[in-house]
Order: sequence, then structure tokens, then C-alpha cells
Amino acid sequence: MDVQLGLKENWRQFSLLVFINALVGGMIGLERTILPELADTEFGLNAHSVMLTFIVVFGVTKALTNYYTGSLANRIGRKRLLVIGWLVGLPIPFMLMWADSWAWIMAANLLLGVNQGLAWSSTVVMKIDLVGEKNRGLAMGLNEASGYLALAFSAVATGWLASRYGLRPYPFYLGIAFSVVGLLASWLWVRDTRHHSALDAQRSKQQTLQNVFWETTWRHTNLGSVTQAGLVNNLNDGMMWGLFPVLLATKGFALTDIGTIVAMYPAVWGLGQLVTGKLADHLCQKTMLFWGMLLQGAVLIAMLWADSYLVFLALSALLGIGTAIVYPTFLTAIARYTHPSQRAESIGIFRLWRDLGYAIGALLTGIIADAAGIGASVLAVGLLTVGSALIIQYRMRCGDETFGKAPSVTAIAC
Repeated sequence: MDVQLGLKENWRQFSLLVFINALVGGMIGLERTILPELADTEFGLNAHSVMLTFIVVFGVTKALTNYYTGSLANRIGRKRLLVIGWLVGLPIPFMLMWADSWAWIMAANLLLGVNQGLAWSSTVVMKIDLVGEKNRGLAMGLNEASGYLALAFSAVATGWLASRYGLRPYPFYLGIAFSVVGLLASWLWVRDTRHHSALDAQRSKQQTLQNVFWETTWRHTNLGSVTQAGLVNNLNDGMMWGLFPVLLATKGFALTDIGTIVAMYPAVWGLGQLVTGKLADHLCQKTMLFWGMLLQGAVLIAMLWADSYLVFLALSALLGIGTAIVYPTFLTAIARYTHPSQRAESIGIFRLWRDLGYAIGALLTGIIADAAGIGASVLAVGLLTVGSALIIQYRMRCGDETFGKAPSVTAIAC
């Protein structure tokens, strides 16, 4: 079997995986605009902490699935995990359109978490396997851009369909198409990339980590800094998912306007990664992560004083820029500072903590919103995001310095 690394050498498989990841993003976009409205109008869930239970279920399930996807990738194969992820995704749109209780919505989000953890994590690892070291940031930019642009499209489309035809069932027909096409494409045309990973491992000069879990989580100063920032990033994204549409509704915006404002954030996030992913191959990752997280925090705090459609649209775009700066950089850094033989596991651990941010963010912001109002939630999350940027500034390193508290770890230049 002739195995070569590189984006040009593997462009057909890479392009197929980009397309499949767009379908994965479309699945999560089904809920972004209309599920908070569904919770209120059809199930009478007015308390923010109760309504946000669907994000908690999704976040915890996806986080745990990410972890096991990383640990199983080398044992049972990336393609098998991807196909299983789509099999799990098939019933989700039917459950959402036919649910007669909030328990069914939670069950659908449990399956959505498994679907996202298996399918998105598999495409991430497979793209990194294919391209090798040179274009890793570009690969992650393309991967994340495809997923989040599709998320934005899905959010706008479901909002438009809901405004014309009602909250159910028409908006969820998109999910049926996403899941069926995703399963067929993954099963029929995707090839496993374990041989590419093995070739990369033979060429790598990176040292192995003594304890992948703890060093990825915190002990390794660069990996730990990236992991905490990933958690906080998804914490604020969890708030945007669950409470941002509610905040806009309280300010009197129509459902179509809410859909456009909400979609602006992932649309800019997705498009921006086409640029920032490549920048992550050339610029210091500490610098990109610091400024990206700082911008996110500043925008969230600025939302407290916003009151017009155009201002909210601009802030949503700026939040997308901040997230676009950090998102492909997270995965590029994790891949850079781990040996190829441990890369899938390290990515799984990072994504475990990152996506637990959804659950933590939903619980934290829901509790604060019930106790002190949505504004207090937005302020708290904004301050946490600024604090995460300061941790990056303090702990991460650029250049040729030796870093990391684990004695086996040495730095690789940013």
C-alpha cells in the first residue's frame, strides 16, 4: 500500500472528509435557533437552568464520547468510529420532530452528543493523519470551517422554516438528509488512515508523554493551557447556544432576526478559520490563543450594553472572529506537542475537557440567570474568558524554551 503524507497527495480523501464534517456540523445546527423557543412554547420550560438541560446532556455525552473515540481510534479504526457515529445520528431528527415530552428532547441530545463525539473527532484525527506536519493548521481550519459554516446554514434554514411553517416538523427534515448522506458517504467512500498515522510516527522527533491524560489536562504547560482555554471557549459557546436566543427575544427581536444574529457568530467563526487555520502553521500559537480568548471576553461583556439589531449583529461577528482565531489553533497545538502514536488519545482528552465546557457553561449560566438575570450570566462568562486569556499569557511558551512540568517533555518551537 503506497502511503504518502500531505494535503496535495491526499486531496480526494481530505475533501470527502471536509464534506462529511459539514454534515456533522449541520446536525448540531438543527437546534441552535429553535430549540430554546420549542422549550418555552411547547413544553413550558421558562426557567433558564431547566431549559439548558439539553445542553448539559449534549455536552457531557459528547465529552465522554470524545475521550473514548481518542482511546479507541488506534484499536478499532477511525472509519469504523465514523460510521458508528452516523448510525447513532439517524434517529435524532425523528426524535426531535415527534417528541411529546422534554425527556425525549434530552434523549435526542444524548444521541447527538455521541454522534458529534464519534463523527467530528474521527474526521479531525483522520485529517491530521493525512496531511502530516506541514499543513496541519490549514487542515484544521478547513475542517472546523466546514463544520461551523454548515452549522450556521442549518441555524438560518431552521429559523426560516420555523417562521414559515412552524417549529415542527419541517425544520428537522434537514437532519434526515444530513444523517443519511453522511452515513452513506462514510460507509462507501472513506478509507481508514491508520497507516498514515504509523508513517508519521516513524518520522516524528517529538517525545512521548509519560501520562497522556494528566499532561494534556494540565501538567504540560502548553497542553494544559490549551485544554483550559478549550473548556472556557465552549463554556461561553454553551451560553451563546442556550441563552443568547433568549436574550434577543427579551429585547423584542423577531424569530427571523434572532436566527440571523445567532447564525452570524458560527458563520464568521467558520469562514474565519480558512485564514486562521493557516496562520496557526506560521504564528506563535500562544499569541493567537491569547488574543482570540481576550477578544471573546471583551465582546461578551460589551453585549451588556447592546440594544439594536446592527450592534448585536456586529458583536456576534466579532465573537466569531475571536473564536475563529482560537479554534483551529487548539487542535494544531495539541497535535504539535504530542507524538503521533499518542495524538488521537491526546486530542480525545482535550476534546473531553473542551466539550465539558458546554455542560459547565449551561449549568453555570442557567443558575446565574435564574438567580440574578441573563446580564449577570453574560458578565460572569465574559470575565471567565478574559481570565482564560491571562492563564495562556502566563503559562504558555513560544520559541525554543524547555517547558512542561513533566521531566520527559521538551518544547517544540511555535
